[in-house]
Amino acid sequence: MMKKLAAMLLTGVMAVSLAACGGSTAASTSSNDSAAEEEVQEEPAEEADAAEAEADAATAEANDDTTFVVGFDAEYPPYGYLDEATGDYTGFDLELAQELCNRRGWTLVKQPINWDNKDAEIDSGTIDCIWNGMTYTGREADYTWSDPYVNNSIVMAVLADSDIQTLADLAGKVVITQTESSAQTALESEELADLTATFADLQKNPSYNTCFTDMQAGAVDAIAVDIGVAQYQMRNNPDKFRILEEPIAAEQYAIAFKLGNETLRDQVQETYDEMLADGTVMKIAENYADDNLPDMLITEK
Repeated sequence: MMKKLAAMLLTGVMAVSLAACGGSTAASTSSNDSAAEEEVQEEPAEEADAAEAEADAATAEANDDTTFVVGFDAEYPPYGYLDEATGDYTGFDLELAQELCNRRGWTLVKQPINWDNKDAEIDSGTIDCIWNGMTYTGREADYTWSDPYVNNSIVMAVLADSDIQTLADLAGKVVITQTESSAQTALESEELADLTATFADLQKNPSYNTCFTDMQAGAVDAIAVDIGVAQYQMRNNPDKFRILEEPIAAEQYAIAFKLGNETLRDQVQETYDEMLADGTVMKIAENYADDNLPDMLITEK
């Protein structure tokens, strides 16, 4: 009996032991399964996060597409300048840009730039375009362009009481122009080399406003400048300046985009053409009739 009872007890202990081992194995298996399930669940979650991030980036990009950043010279009236009465940037080109953005549902950002840094600004993507009396003539291969929209002349401005009456009278005189302007390019071209050689000096300054201030102070004798800018200065400074009758060059203005950015150019051109066809461009130009802009507009393609 004792042996039988002992045997029975031993069998029970072994059964309990085996049951305990079996429970441990099951728990371990259950734990591993749970971990595997967590891994399976975490992987879709990571994919979902990535998809959400991608969607957010796409949304941000779409939002950026509604912002139109126009680079301009803030001292280049009547095309772009600071209106001291309102404290806002305005001008013929900026009014055109605002109307275009209104029609396309874009937000216009007016970004003043240093004119001699304009290429770096547009190449880096800081601005979307240069829309500010930007000379197309001679720069056709440097940017992607809109159609030309203004005929411009480069002239010589002098003081009203100056003895300079013709281009020949500039011999021995100090002439100034804006740095990196089309006037500088014209004066440094082969076509005007003989004229420029007669100057006592050809100076450059980043600001046309400063050029006119320097001339009033007697530091320079004449300014090579776009006719619209000269007429604006004459209108706002009565009896102080005049323009020589003979221009030194003729050119056209257009909107400049980064080379290759034809998509944005086409969008802008499409809406500008609508504005031109329905008379809006001329209506805006008439706000600058004293600067002769209605007569300078290119109204036919």
